[in-house]
Amino acid sequence: MAETQGYECENCGNTVDRSADDTKVPECCGKPMRILKAMDSCQTSTTAEHSRFDDTGEPCDDGRAGS
Repeated sequence: MAETQGYECENCGNTVDRSADDTKVPECCGKPMRILKAMDSCQTSTTAEHSRFDDTGEPCDDGRAGS
């Protein structure tokens, strides 16, 4: 399976996945789309015993979305 890179339009929010080998940046609304950065995997437990009360960091991928 080939690696893909996600792009998002800053104007309308449209998203596109392209092959990582493709060097051409897609366009939407007449402008180049920006590269979506992959979310980091959660390293903190979400159980009540290990809640994230003092962790005000950025959201992370908790793995529920699949691959």
